[in-house]
Amino acid sequence: MAEHRLTLTQHLLREVEEHRPGGGPIASILAQIATACKQIRAQLAQVGLGPLAGMQGGLNVQGEEVHKLDWFSNHVFVEHFRGSGLLCSLISEEMEEIHHLDEDCPRAEYMLCFDPMDGSSNLDVDGPVGTIFAIRAKEHGPDHATPAEAFRPGTEQVAAGYVLYGPQCMLVYGVGGDVHGFTLDTAVGEFFLSHPAIRMPERGREFSANLSRLGAWEPGFRAFVDDHSHGGDGDRAYSLRYIGALVADFHRVLLRGGVFFYPGDAKNPSGKLRILYEAAPLAFLAEAAGGAASTGARRILDIVPDSLHQRTPLVIGSRDEVETIESLLAQVAASEA
Repeated sequence: MAEHRLTLTQHLLREVEEHRPGGGPIASILAQIATACKQIRAQLAQVGLGPLAGMQGGLNVQGEEVHKLDWFSNHVFVEHFRGSGLLCSLISEEMEEIHHLDEDCPRAEYMLCFDPMDGSSNLDVDGPVGTIFAIRAKEHGPDHATPAEAFRPGTEQVAAGYVLYGPQCMLVYGVGGDVHGFTLDTAVGEFFLSHPAIRMPERGREFSANLSRLGAWEPGFRAFVDDHSHGGDGDRAYSLRYIGALVADFHRVLLRGGVFFYPGDAKNPSGKLRILYEAAPLAFLAEAAGGAASTGARRILDIVPDSLHQRTPLVIGSRDEVETIESLLAQVAASEA
C-alpha cells in the first residue's frame, strides 16, 4: 500500500487552523493563495505559445517594464480573493496604491502584501520565477485597511511564504516559527508536504549576488566576495550561484545554506528590493528556519517602512555568512569613523 501523503489542506487544518491564534482565516488565506498559484502555474506552462507571451507595454510603479504575466498574476490574486471575505486590502508590486476589496472589508481581518511574479525577466529564457507573499493583520474594524497599518515592523507579519515555479512547483510557508514546503503533484492538482520543518544550515558553500555591481558596493561586500571566491585564509572557497529571481535564489539558500545579498550602491542607495512584499516576507521565513536577514547593519524585521514600495538592501541566508558580512561592513565603518 502506498504511503499516505499529507496534502496542503490537511496540513493547514492540523498545523494552522487548530493550533494558531486566528488560525481558521489564516489557513483559508494560505489555501486560497495555493489555488491562485496553481492557475498562474498553468499559464506559465504555455506562456510561450499563448496570448500572455511577451511584454504588456508601459512601466509599473517601480519604473520597470511589465510582462504580460506580471499583469495576469496580479489580476489572478485580486479576483481569487474578491468576495471571499478573507482579505480587506492588497498591496502589490504591480499596483501603485493599496487596493481595497470593498465588499470584504467589514468582515475581513487581514491584508496581503505580495509580489505576484518575481523574476519575470527570466520568462524570456525559460528561467524560474515565483510569487512572494505576507499576511498582515488589519487593525481598524470594518473600515478599509490603511497604508499605515502595513507600516509596521516585519515581526508583526502573521504568515509569509512563496511559490517557486521551477521544474517542480513548490509552495513554502511559515507561521508561528515553523517553515514547511509542499510540492505540486500535477497529476492530481494538489500540493503535498515534501519538506517538513525546514531548517536552514548554519553555514553554506555558496553565495548569490549580481557581481556586475561589485565595483559600486561598499568595501565590506567586496571583501566578502574576494575572501570567499578564492578560499580566503585557509577557508574553503564558495561557489557563485545567481539565478536572477529573488525567490529562486532564496529557495536554494533556504535548503542548502549560504547567503544572498543585494546591497545598495551610489545609483540605488537603498538597494532595489522592496520591504513589504519581498525582503520582509523572506526575512520572516529565514529567521523561522534558523537563518538571518539584515540590511548589513540592522535586522530586516525591525524596519518600519514609511511607503508601500520602500526599498532596502538585503543580506539573507545562513547565520554564519550574514554575521560575517555584517562584521566586515562594521570594520570598514569603524576604520572610516
